[in-house]
Amino acid sequence: MTALWTVDAMADAMGAQRQGALPPSICGISIDSGSIAPGEAFFAIADRRDGHDFVAAALAAGAGLAVIAAERRGQFAGDLPLLVVPEVRTGLRDLAAAARARTAATVIGVTGSVGKTGTKEALRLALSKDGKTHASTASSDNHWGVPLSLARCPADARYAVLEMAMNHAGEIAPLTRLARPHLALITTIAPVHLEFFGSLTKIADAKAEIFLGLEPGGAAVLNRDIAQFAQLKRRAEEAGVARVVSFGEHAKADARLLKCALHPHCSAVVARIFDTELTYKIGAPGRHLVDNSLAVLATSVLAGADLALAALALCEFKAVAGRVAPIGIEVAGGPALLIDESCNANPASVAAALALLGQAKIGARGRRIAVLGDMLELGGKGAAHHRALLKPIVDNAVDLVFCCGPLMRRLWQALPPSRRGFYAEDAAALERQVVAALRAGDVVMVKGSLGSRMGPIVKALQRAYPQAHTVDDHSLESASAQG
Repeated sequence: MTALWTVDAMADAMGAQRQGALPPSICGISIDSGSIAPGEAFFAIADRRDGHDFVAAALAAGAGLAVIAAERRGQFAGDLPLLVVPEVRTGLRDLAAAARARTAATVIGVTGSVGKTGTKEALRLALSKDGKTHASTASSDNHWGVPLSLARCPADARYAVLEMAMNHAGEIAPLTRLARPHLALITTIAPVHLEFFGSLTKIADAKAEIFLGLEPGGAAVLNRDIAQFAQLKRRAEEAGVARVVSFGEHAKADARLLKCALHPHCSAVVARIFDTELTYKIGAPGRHLVDNSLAVLATSVLAGADLALAALALCEFKAVAGRVAPIGIEVAGGPALLIDESCNANPASVAAALALLGQAKIGARGRRIAVLGDMLELGGKGAAHHRALLKPIVDNAVDLVFCCGPLMRRLWQALPPSRRGFYAEDAAALERQVVAALRAGDVVMVKGSLGSRMGPIVKALQRAYPQAHTVDDHSLESASAQG
């Protein structure tokens, strides 16, 4: 078992009191008693549920120790292996600060309205070919997730990639000041959480908070193709960022897309990264992944990694669950294709998903089918953003649309009768209709915000139509973009 922290170092970093027979070290950190591994430290974080209620379960599952709040100490036996701190979340943050102080890794912060997780995973893959790489897991991107990810960073990591998210202004600033990244990457700006901001300009300013913690001499990596590029560049310069690097199709982009071909489970790309032109493959579909791969490669170069190794690694990239995952299914009469995009949704990501659906090569009697749930947190412009989906639906030759949720009713009302599949108030009421509608040759894409609960529709389709064939390059038509 490789030690992540000695218990002495942990206790010193957190100012913790020791209790019980503590191990000399711990091999990891967890906040989930259900998945904790033997020898890990369990932090009793109070979030949606109070972690103190699960300390006994964590220790029974083999946790080496638990970190608890002083005010809760009285409810635990005196011989349990505990580190006692004034407040658990503060203790975790103190441990994260100690992790940042001890590491010699190049630290990379990733944010953006969409594409954060996929870009973080692509960076993890690309950089790991060059040296030991630590990266955020799952949804560890918020006020407790970033400290958790940082505290988990091994002392000997060469690279550390930390995802940072926000719902409101002021949330990224403390995260970046804790992480102190050497490189800050912003994927794009889009109308996400618009309810809390009111404009894309304000969203861009909130994302630009990532520059506030950037180490002296650090660099920002920005999307040159978006309207907010100049604003983000200005914010970076105001924060004292030493270098701004851009990516995109723009003729002046430092990492420039020259050409790409999109396929059902991969993309082929020709790009110029700084002064080097190269051709590479991405092992998952989607134009947004092509765009973000430019940022990944530019960031890899800035971090000191080998460009060729990083580019080669991208062929191993796989779609994150619920994001552009094509699944071959067998329906009555032959095969069909299910595209799982159920993880989340906003106007930009839904438009991208509809574009992918529009590239689909359908069977002789097949149709392109979109199953769409509400895009949430769009504020007063929510109805307009939902109605506006009619254009990408028509532009991408989507034949049939199933809608659920009060906001999607606006799109449903705008759809011509020939494109209407079925409307329901919620996803559960839509399941049976979608399952019954499929026929051989169809390609169906499921998309919606997490709160719309579109994931169960994907599972219902998989239960009804088991996976029975392999997705190949002929399932989606190729497309190219010239820069």
